Formats: sequence, structure tokens, C-alpha cells
Amino acid sequence: MITVTDLSLSYGERTLFKDVNLKFTPGNCYGIIGANGAGKSTFLKILAGETEHDKGSISFGKDLRMAVLTQDHFAFEKYPALETVIMGFSKLYRIQKEREIMYAKEDFSEEDGIRASELEADFAELGGWEAEAQAGQLLSGLGLDEEDHGRLMAELDESKKVRVLLAQALFGNPDILLLDEPTNGLDLESISWLEEFLIEFPNTVIVVSHDRHFLNAVCTHVCDIDYGRITPYSGNYDFWYQMSQILQRQARDQLKKREDKARELKEFIQRFSSNASKARQATSRKKVLEKLDLENVPVTSRKFPYVGFKPEREIGNNVLQVANLNYTFEGTLLLNNFSLTVHKGDKIAFVGSEHASKSALFDIIAGEKKAIHGECSWGQTTTFSYFPRENSAFFNSTLSITDWLKQYSSDEDDTYVRSFLGRMLFSGDEALKPVNVLSGGEKVRCMLSKMMLSGANILILDEPTNHLDLEAITALNDGLIAFPGVIMFNSHDHEFINSIANRIIEILPQGKTTANSPDSYIDRRMVFDDYLRDSAVKQLRSAAYNQAERLRI
Repeated sequence: MITVTDLSLSYGERTLFKDVNLKFTPGNCYGIIGANGAGKSTFLKILAGETEHDKGSISFGKDLRMAVLTQDHFAFEKYPALETVIMGFSKLYRIQKEREIMYAKEDFSEEDGIRASELEADFAELGGWEAEAQAGQLLSGLGLDEEDHGRLMAELDESKKVRVLLAQALFGNPDILLLDEPTNGLDLESISWLEEFLIEFPNTVIVVSHDRHFLNAVCTHVCDIDYGRITPYSGNYDFWYQMSQILQRQARDQLKKREDKARELKEFIQRFSSNASKARQATSRKKVLEKLDLENVPVTSRKFPYVGFKPEREIGNNVLQVANLNYTFEGTLLLNNFSLTVHKGDKIAFVGSEHASKSALFDIIAGEKKAIHGECSWGQTTTFSYFPRENSAFFNSTLSITDWLKQYSSDEDDTYVRSFLGRMLFSGDEALKPVNVLSGGEKVRCMLSKMMLSGANILILDEPTNHLDLEAITALNDGLIAFPGVIMFNSHDHEFINSIANRIIEILPQGKTTANSPDSYIDRRMVFDDYLRDSAVKQLRSAAYNQAERLRI
């Protein structure tokens, strides 16, 4: 059990936490939620002992082992992936290293023999004999090929490093597990594996995540950070959301009643304060007014941007025809004679682990890259707007956000653009910030603003939920559901895909040939949950990935 007592933390005049009291018990998974900047990651760092707090205490059993998902992706560059995972159980790793040094000695004394015996007992007790096998299972479950297990961390790309560090946190059955955004960098299969792992995990898990499906799948409790308080709720994210809506309505009603009461009191005081016969009543009401607290009825600090896409022109039946696309990047075949017909009303999610293939396809159909072979043909009534995964090139400028957005607006009036930005949570001086200093989430909101102003009837989005908080993801989710045009998108957010898409396309591993292959992708007109359950789809996927594994070997 972890017990948090009267925890407080302030930075200057800003209070992040005030008198927080919580208990985290074994067998439960606690999701920490809150708006960007509310202090979710800071709270995990306080629990881990990485950040000091001003007041209060945190206590848990001295024999309990805490594991934390490391955020420094370059901390283990000189170590192999498998060894990096085992390093997550520091006591076992120290014994393993000492044991190796001991047996490497040429002169083995009687004292060494005694120490070796002690090490063997500790090594066995801590599960040392099974350590490499368990570490390998974790890496494989998170999507790393066996050939990567022995590679140095420095040789792995960013996505694989993230998975190794997650396996490191999970390794060795820790008593307390702290995970900050564990699904970042994972594909949908790896997220599903992690969900199953955490559902079966017997100890205490505390997790920060923006993935609603993940929070619903794994959380037994939700801890909501708002106005410096952390309020625990039993149940998953959906239960919290429903409950919070009820509580917010009650708070708004209470605030309105207090405001109405204050207005009545003020009117009475103004009317009768100079009337001798009513002076005592006026004085009495003035005291009531002074005690009437209008400040301590907080509704929520959360802010939802407005996301709404309105096409200027209705789309016709002829939308997009993609014929026999081939594309290779740095010797890797990403698209193998890929063909696609997009129809009016399609909202297509591109899924699977071939991320580079999906991004290449979007770049080609948006005209950003040229295919080696094949062609794309847009219909006469179509206009598209593209959200690329890598958007930094749009922000290499010292223009203010307002002036930046003016470039994409048919109405260059400051008032119109500032009003538009205000709905996207860039109000006041925020709209005057230079775009080259924006955070990842702010850049995404700018790109979405650009798309909304385009009036396009086709939206192409490559991982648009990256860097967004839950409120912005929800707003974007609702905006895309309501959009009457065609959508082609890629996301690792399960709920986002399942609630928007009516057609699923999975680009499979492309192999080493350029011959036409009917199994280079799967195309099904169904929602995502049905796609995942479809037995025919499972057989196709299994065959494709097994073949890809054989080709790698």
C-alpha cells in the first residue's frame, strides 16, 4: 500500500497540489488524469522520489519494490536490450554481475566459495535462472523481434527503445509499478498485450495515459487532478467521465443559485440601506453577502477546444483511385503494388505495425512524395487537407500564431482569426506567441486550425492524437465523427479508431519482392472492434507476419 498524507507542492505563486490524501492498494490499477499542466507526471515523480514536495508524506512498506518507466531513452545506450530489461530489477542484476565476476576468477578461495554459495541462493530466490527467458517474453510481447534482444540500445530506433524501457519497468513482478504514458510509441497489438499484462498484474499500478480505451481496459480507479486536488473515483475512465458530468452540472447549478442569491442581496441592500426602517435588514443581508462564497464552487479547470470541419463543397461519388503503387525507402519496400478505391462516405482507418508504409502512402496521395510506380487520381469535386505526422517544417518561423494562421485564412481580419484561435484555446497573449516556440500539443492545435479553415471535403490525418490531452482528443474525435466528408487516418488510439472508422485497411509486411501480391494488405468495411474479432482477418494477418519473420531469418 502507498499512503499519501497532506501532500502539497507549489511553484512560486502557483499551487500544483494542496493537502492531497490518498491510498493506493495492491491489486488495483489507478489512472491519473487531468488537463495538460495539471501535474500528472510531477505526481508520479513525487511518488518515485525523483521530485521533492513542500509538505506532507508518502509511505509504503520498506521491503516493497517500486519500478518506474524511464523517460530517458538514451540512459542505457551501451547495454544490450535483454540486459537493459533485467537491469529493471536492480537487486537481481547486481547479484548476477557479482556472480559472473566471481566465477571469472582464476584463483577461487574458500572465502570466494562461501560467497558464491550465498549468491547462488539469492540468485535462485529472486528468479535469476528464469530472468533471461522472462525478459525475452516481455520484449517479444511488446513487439521486438528476437534478433533485437541482443542488440545494443544505441542500435535500436526510438520506438524499440521505448518498448525495451517499458519491459524494464514490467520485469521481475515489482510491488508498485509507475507508468507515465506507457502506450506512447506502441502499435495497437503491443497496447493490447500491455492491457492484458496489467489486467492480470497482481500488485499496485499507477498510470498516466491519454488513451481512453487503455484507461477503460486496465483501470479499477481513476484519480482526477483538478484545482490542486486529487479526487479518487472507483471505476474506469468512462465511469469517471459520466460521474464528472453529473458533478459539474451540480456545481454549475449550485454556483448559479449562489450568484442569483448574491444579486438579490445586492439589490435589497442598494434599495434599503438608506431606509431607516429597513437598515437593520440591509445590514443583516450585507453580512450574508460577505459570507456567500462564489469562489469555492469550481466547476472544472478543463478546457475543450472547438474542433469542427465544414466542407465548402459536397463531395461527389468519384473520390480517389490509387493504382499499383510501389514505394521503396532506403532499400526497404514500403508499398507493394498497393491499390485503393475510396468512396463517398468512407472514413478509413489505416492500422497495423507498418507505420512507415502508412505515412509513405499518405505522403504520396497528398503529393508530398512520388511513388516509384503507380498513380493516384482524385475526383473532380475533391479538395483535401493533410495533417502529416512530422509537422516541424510548418513552424520554422518567428511569426505569431495569429499571423501564421492568417496565411491559411481567406478572411485575414485580425478579429476573425483571433476569435477562431480563441476557440482553439489560444486566447489573449497566447495568440501572439511565435510559432517556433510552441509545444507539441500547441502545434497540433495550430495544424487542426489550418485544416478547419481549408474547407476541404477530404481529411488525411497521420497520428493526429499525438501530443494532445484527453480533452483535445475528445474534441477532435467528436469533430471527425460529425464531419460529412471522407477521412483517411492513422492512429494508435483504439477508441478514436473504433468510434470514427467505417472501413479498416491494414498494410501488411511487404516482403522482399515487387511482384503483385493480393495479400500485401487487408481491406474490410467494418468497425475496428469487429475487425479485431474477425477470424478470416486473423488468419491473413498471421500468415503475413509469419512469412515476414521467415524472410528476416
